[in-house]
Amino acid sequence: MVQNLRRDDAGAVPQTSSGSGRVTGSSRDTRLDVLRAICLLMIFVNHVPGNPLELLTTKNFGFSDAAEAFVLISGIAAGFAYGRKFGIGEKLATTLRAWRRAAVLYVAQIMTTVATLAIFSFFALAWSDPRLFDKINMGRVMEDPARALLGIVTLGHQLGYNNILSMYAGILLMLPAFLLISRWRLWAMVATSIGLWLIVGLTNFGPRTYPGAGFWFFNPLSWQVLFIIGIAYNMHIARGGTIPRSKPLMILAAAYLVLACIWVWVPLWGWERALGLPRVLSGFDKTFLSLPRLLHVFAAAYLIAVVPGLSARFRLGFEHPLAVIGRHGLPIFVLGTLLAITAQAFLTVTYAGTAMSVVIVVAGIGFHFGYAYYLEWIGRVTRGKARSPSAGLAAVQPAPEQSAAPKDLATTAKSPKSPVAN
Repeated sequence: MVQNLRRDDAGAVPQTSSGSGRVTGSSRDTRLDVLRAICLLMIFVNHVPGNPLELLTTKNFGFSDAAEAFVLISGIAAGFAYGRKFGIGEKLATTLRAWRRAAVLYVAQIMTTVATLAIFSFFALAWSDPRLFDKINMGRVMEDPARALLGIVTLGHQLGYNNILSMYAGILLMLPAFLLISRWRLWAMVATSIGLWLIVGLTNFGPRTYPGAGFWFFNPLSWQVLFIIGIAYNMHIARGGTIPRSKPLMILAAAYLVLACIWVWVPLWGWERALGLPRVLSGFDKTFLSLPRLLHVFAAAYLIAVVPGLSARFRLGFEHPLAVIGRHGLPIFVLGTLLAITAQAFLTVTYAGTAMSVVIVVAGIGFHFGYAYYLEWIGRVTRGKARSPSAGLAAVQPAPEQSAAPKDLATTAKSPKSPVAN
């Protein structure tokens, strides 16, 4: 799959047959885009608690939810912008690009946090409903604004539903060190990542909150394992590797997914304590990304990768609405966060019922599609205005050879001859 995917969350755009940097439908494998879009929509639905559509998301059918899948997918996609470029010698440029992306995510984190404060404050004042000030970790801002604002700027104080981007920024700051290890051995990078995840989970170590005495909700030292394994998968395929199609592994993965579904639906929460193992190995903690959650998302990813019928279902047209949403990960995520916060505030102050929550969530999903198409349109307009005579000359240059898209995610893929560039 990764062979023909040409753009990722990191904003990398490769050269194409037109020389314009724009990827056409014939040269782009849309499966990661589609999967990313599904995750974005589920995250939005889950961020409006209590609405009936929440029952249809993956968190109700297993140990992991859309967040784990989203991070894994982002890691696979980031392999084009960082993993492959770092591997051909552009260490400094790749490092600076990763850190620059981390800075962009930091700014987005601060902006969404400020917008969230403004949205909740507006509804609280307009409806004279102070209950909102006690939700999503806003109480500290009201009680001790000076320390809370310092915490917001330093990422120590994170509002509820505003804590994913900071985790991504933290991972990108660490990324060059992992990629440096991968220059020696790819397996060493993965082993280091897993080792860090395990040590952090066993010692309960991570970025601390301020003010307060807790941890970030998404500990980047733990969640990096998903991102790094995603990048490693991309680099492994680019080097000619494959993912083994093992019938026993398929059966085991499917059985684990069924077990997880039964566990959630019965439910069987608490039984894992009988094992007497550390929480990171047997619990379901999200901050430190416990092993059952990891195994769940890996089991699902493995089946999608090696079962052609499953993989093919996610290969949709370049202009398919889900593919369009998936091409704009960060702006769509920010939009979804602000829409979810607005929906939460409105539903709280108006005491709206179930029917209204469904209407609002469906309307929010519609906004996702509308905004994605707007971004596509404005991108075309911007590219059209930026086109110069020299760009026109570049368009007639011969294109690098492209092989057909592999039939499933586990097929061997070579790196494209035209390198990924910003």
